[in-house]
Amino acid sequence: MLLLGLFLTGPFLWLLSTSFKSSGEAFQPKSFGDFFPKQISLENFRNVWFQLEGKLPMFFLSTIIIVSIGIFLELFIASLAAYPLARLEFPGKNLIMFLLLSTMMLPNQANMIVNFITIRKLGLFDTYLAVILPSAVSVFGIFLMRQAYLVIPREIEDAARIDGCGELQIWYKIMLPLTRPAMASLAIFSFVGFWNSFMWPLVILKTESRYPLAVGLSYLANMFASNYKLIAAGSVLSMIPILIIFMILQKQFIAGITAGAVKN
Repeated sequence: MLLLGLFLTGPFLWLLSTSFKSSGEAFQPKSFGDFFPKQISLENFRNVWFQLEGKLPMFFLSTIIIVSIGIFLELFIASLAAYPLARLEFPGKNLIMFLLLSTMMLPNQANMIVNFITIRKLGLFDTYLAVILPSAVSVFGIFLMRQAYLVIPREIEDAARIDGCGELQIWYKIMLPLTRPAMASLAIFSFVGFWNSFMWPLVILKTESRYPLAVGLSYLANMFASNYKLIAAGSVLSMIPILIIFMILQKQFIAGITAGAVKN
């Protein structure tokens, strides 16, 4: 497992090592000792952050806007849509869930043309909403929240109804607090998805100042075509927020992905 872990983390370690190398060190290592920087330097990080008229901070800001709105919509819509599919009884409930799950077999590229036409007709082309709305809720998010709702004892819900709570009150005051680990897991998945989103923003955005980080790094790679150390530094900077979010929500993430795995 240790060897497998080193093999899988090898590209990231190489990227990290390259980002800390000074301008005088060779890019391609000729021996094992060349893999590590001889002297740790922050020169590449300073250059990639402050060069290009401040474009990298602009890409970060655009990404934060997209990620913040996207995560909020994902958590709100997925948790609300999953509640009746898990806790209420109505005709066609299983059919609706089956149809939702069947859409997961379609590749994202199959929906791109329809989404592009819809966004153009709504007049949202080249806006942040154009990037967010097609991914505002995912079938995976609905499924994850549904599984989290299913393991909550029915007695808690019945006690809330006896106390006079309506369905929305039960969802907001009872269900959401009890499914925080699942919501934390969904928030991490949504964060990673929006943060690394590349193809759709590249298609729907034309204004450079609205580029998210994944598109912006590709833009930087073209400008720094021969300077791989700056590209490595920009890539490392883009990974830091994901690592921080995962470390903060690690316990909730593990609890969320195992919710519903065992049913009493």
